[in-house]
Amino acid sequence: MSTRPQPLVVGAGPAGIRAADALVAGGLRPLVVDEAPACGGQIYRQRLVQDGRSSKDLYGSEAGKADRLHAAFGALEGKVDYWPQALLWNLRDGMADIVVAGATRRVPYDGLVLATGATDRVLPVPGWTLPGVFTLGGSQVALKAQGCAIGSRVVFAGSGPLLYLVAWQYMKAGVKVAAVLDAAPASAKLNLLKALPLDPGIVLRGTRFVAELRLRGVAIRTGIEGLRFEGEGRVSGVAWREGRRERRLASDGVGYGLALRSETQLADLAGCAFRFNGRDRAWLPVRDAAGRASVPGVYLAGDGAGIAGADAAECAGERAALALLEDRGLAFDKARAARLEAELARIGRLRDALEAAFPFPAHWAADIDNATTLCRCEEVTAGTVRDAASRFDISEINRLKAVSRVGMGRCQGRMCAAASAEVLAAATGKPIKAVGRLRAQAPVKPIPLALQLAAETTKLPEAAE
Repeated sequence: MSTRPQPLVVGAGPAGIRAADALVAGGLRPLVVDEAPACGGQIYRQRLVQDGRSSKDLYGSEAGKADRLHAAFGALEGKVDYWPQALLWNLRDGMADIVVAGATRRVPYDGLVLATGATDRVLPVPGWTLPGVFTLGGSQVALKAQGCAIGSRVVFAGSGPLLYLVAWQYMKAGVKVAAVLDAAPASAKLNLLKALPLDPGIVLRGTRFVAELRLRGVAIRTGIEGLRFEGEGRVSGVAWREGRRERRLASDGVGYGLALRSETQLADLAGCAFRFNGRDRAWLPVRDAAGRASVPGVYLAGDGAGIAGADAAECAGERAALALLEDRGLAFDKARAARLEAELARIGRLRDALEAAFPFPAHWAADIDNATTLCRCEEVTAGTVRDAASRFDISEINRLKAVSRVGMGRCQGRMCAAASAEVLAAATGKPIKAVGRLRAQAPVKPIPLALQLAAETTKLPEAAE
């Protein structure tokens, strides 16, 4: 047996599962770490307890894909080392610091596949921190994993395909959906015609969601402005503007989000180079068509390297694993690798069309009220950020952090960095690219200080060659 450390796969969503499967097929035994209690990622998240719901109930038309992925990972039992409910909070010198079972372990790795996924992207609006206001992803977690709704009369607001999907899922679950409020103008949906020849299934499925929502009496509004959530102690209503007309709806639960943003903190700690992506309005780790990062031995797959969806994540996870096998000098299927790259290129073109159909409302950033909380951890308002930028002539986000404390809290900027960059760009008249990105710091997510101090090297099973 070789003493060479195991490959490490971070994330057990579609990308991580396919990466692990391909590594095992290539003769390796990877370690897979994931924060969730069971595999599937956000898109195919499993229920916490069996509650009588079928896969069809949970995943709708995607039930077959979910079942196949869950089964594929189940078939790897005994062939991979799997740590669920484990948080990888630091990377350095070929070692990973991982909190699992109440302790932190320092694990060596040889080959790192980062399949870290994505989180919701939001811009703060008045009332967004009220109890009862959830992100779209949080609304999904409640429904899928916990079998409960975020309210009895729910409004979904924001932009992106996820907006309509989550609203439809809640409606099918029997929840009263009062309205879907889309920031994108109706004219933007004409861009779906460009997506139709690339993937007619996904376009027609989305069209069906909208049609079924309308048939159930759900109000669908487009091109909304001035969004705000109202209530004392808990959200009780949603207000917005259509042209010059003010509108309001009563609601005890809100799902809000403006598409997704990649989780890139671990790629940063791994030393990866970043490049600005105009479509995603974000700095993303550089990778080649196979998923290789700028750092040898680091591979990137799935939404954590650029938003592209679950199908692309499966392809990218497998392709990254094949690249790892190739770089180790092991046999891999070159023809399969080429097919995966071609499919990823097609999905990339589809993603361009979808982004045009659901554009990010960047102009909202300039209209955020000064009193609106921007960074919840440090209670920094939009006005504080604008004042700091003006007083100290700041146009770069890390300098803004040093002066205003935005991004210094428990989330390390994971939730507020994107919005802070938008506000800073709007306040200074700079393009979003020019304000830069917050540099990642360990721990990437909160852990007890005692665990950091107690970090120790842990020997793991040897990798099979």
